[in-house]
Amino acid sequence: MRKIVNWCGILVGAMLAGNLAAADLNVKAVMTPKEQMRLDFADGSGHFVLMVRREGKAEGAGALAGAGVTEYGWHDIVPGVAGDPRGYLVFALPGGDVAYVKWQVRAVFVPGPDGKPKLLDNGFWEIAGGTGKFRGAKGAGTLHIKAVSPTDREFSLTGEISN
Repeated sequence: MRKIVNWCGILVGAMLAGNLAAADLNVKAVMTPKEQMRLDFADGSGHFVLMVRREGKAEGAGALAGAGVTEYGWHDIVPGVAGDPRGYLVFALPGGDVAYVKWQVRAVFVPGPDGKPKLLDNGFWEIAGGTGKFRGAKGAGTLHIKAVSPTDREFSLTGEISN
């Protein structure tokens, strides 16, 4: 009887460990603006703050692939100098599971090949909460944002999620 109890304990422990194992994530989503508010500083600096809601779809590999994505962003930018975008991404899977992802990047302008400033938007993300299979999930990784048109941005997330 004791051997059966021990084996059951080992089996339950292995199943729980499998549920908590980290899985790689590598997704991209092209995000299109749906709502925007913008504050332009009237001091000649070009400084602006853009509050935006964008939407897209996550494609790639991992727990967030196939989800609809909504960005709630705050982009504080001084063109040609630097910026501090941040916000939340809400990943909603077709089955109803939702992951709330907090993100932050540092916008750095470097000289481009044509002499004009080139924007590098690199930072990090982390799981801030979730429902369904994302309840209690943990995860983090890197985030890169790049312009794909004058209005659309591609968000690329890599890292790991445990759920």
